[in-house]
Amino acid sequence: MHSRSVIWHNLMLVNAVIIAVVVMLVLAVCRLHVVIALFIGALVGGLVAGMGLESTMVAFQDGLGGGARVALSYALLGAFAMAVANSGLPKLLSDAIVKRLDRSSEDKSHRIEVATRYTLIAGVLLMSVFSQNLIPVHIAFIPLLIPPLLGVLNRLRLDRRAIACVLTFGLVTTYMYVPLGFGQIFLHDILLSNIELAGLDTANINIMSVMAIPATGMLVGMLVAVFITYRKPRTYRQLNITDTATEPTDNTPTEPQPSTYKIICSLAAILACFGVQVILNILDSEANGLLVGALLGLAIILASGAVKWNEADNVFNQGMRMMAMIGFTMITAQGFAAVMAESGAIEPLVAGTQELVGDQKALAALAMLVVGLVVTMGIGSSFSTLPIISSIYVPLCLALGFSPAATVAIVGTSGALGDAGSPASDSTLGPTAGLGADGQHDHIKDSVIPTFLHFNIPLLVAGWIAAMVL
Repeated sequence: MHSRSVIWHNLMLVNAVIIAVVVMLVLAVCRLHVVIALFIGALVGGLVAGMGLESTMVAFQDGLGGGARVALSYALLGAFAMAVANSGLPKLLSDAIVKRLDRSSEDKSHRIEVATRYTLIAGVLLMSVFSQNLIPVHIAFIPLLIPPLLGVLNRLRLDRRAIACVLTFGLVTTYMYVPLGFGQIFLHDILLSNIELAGLDTANINIMSVMAIPATGMLVGMLVAVFITYRKPRTYRQLNITDTATEPTDNTPTEPQPSTYKIICSLAAILACFGVQVILNILDSEANGLLVGALLGLAIILASGAVKWNEADNVFNQGMRMMAMIGFTMITAQGFAAVMAESGAIEPLVAGTQELVGDQKALAALAMLVVGLVVTMGIGSSFSTLPIISSIYVPLCLALGFSPAATVAIVGTSGALGDAGSPASDSTLGPTAGLGADGQHDHIKDSVIPTFLHFNIPLLVAGWIAAMVL
């Protein structure tokens, strides 16, 4: 009888984790806001584990503080992005690209047309990559850069699904591989930090070497999309975007006008933000390089007058609102993870899974990656998924005998899986916002499905290979 009661107790503890994740995922898929879904999932998990309402709420509240630094970094980055946009720099870059491509596309020869197509793709890729580190504006550049390019894309008959894949590749692969900007947040502040909290020392981990194999999988997916799947021309109608735009109101922000002085100040702020991150990364400082860099960049823009004092409050508030929801989601995810850790349900889950898969590390790695894909697809944010899965996966990987490098690769890849291809992810919503400005790019058919097929499948394979060889 005693043995049966122990088995039943352990089963309930295991169910606490499983039920919490399933509840959260189902609610998120049903389009309940992810913050509410995370909170309800944590509450259900704590109650199922027998913690009681008060203990569950206390654990959830204690965990919220773990995401505060990341949320503050996002808020400051949003303010910095809006300040840079206010200088007119993104508009200047967009206008320059449009003029150059307009001149190139006038030549109807096949060779020039092909060169123009791939020049445009390369330019979009560079902007997407730089939006994660050099100019850390995340998806804020897309509605500024892409809509003016739609006319050129139409004349070149370039399949917008290829551009969606290029944008998503730059947004996702950069933060999951390059430890600067948003990569600093993902790789150091969230991935390695949560893995250390789960009991694994990551001091000797070279994060770029570990994530190189998963990043290669993403690169293969993008190359397939550009050079094979969506290589054929696709015809779009030439529509005037302003015809479908809403009428401006008194509260509609005016389009920023570039000036030489503002551009110089913005470039100085960008270089300072990037330089601080590089220096602190080289010095292996514990200071948050992105946080310090964003503060320095904002200080330069404000002190130089590139953003006027009487406009600063409005500009910064707009930027912070742009990133606020991501920050709230990550804070709530930390609370969810804290409840799961406090419930005591993780250890029985690890033990049960280890007994189920035995010494079949290949099967265990595949199972963890698939679960990561499903969870991130539901939440829509790899940044929010990592705190949840790391507390479960790290003990499981240690119990199964995975090396520290393989453990980091499994957790990191599991978190990144599903970001591309999730209907709720900013990595798909951002491209749709730009490419669908004239109503000829469907979010599900032209962004979600193409990015899911071209990135999640190769990333799943590459993550599994990394788990086996590291």
